[in-house]
Amino acid sequence: MKTRSFTVVVYREDDMYVAECPEVGTVDQGETIEQAIANLQEATRLYLEEFSLPETTPRYVTTIEVNYA
Repeated sequence: MKTRSFTVVVYREDDMYVAECPEVGTVDQGETIEQAIANLQEATRLYLEEFSLPETTPRYVTTIEVNYA
């Protein structure tokens, strides 16, 4: 069994949290951030059992501040 790390982006949409894995393209949701991430982890695992991905390097995720009018 392989183990890889993936990026997770979480945001709130209406009354649910949505979690996305940009490297794989999987998306899931949950009532809490933790539940959304756990659901995404399971969805991503199931996806990877069916489809393989090329090896990639880890992504660096940060934030930026932008001044605008």
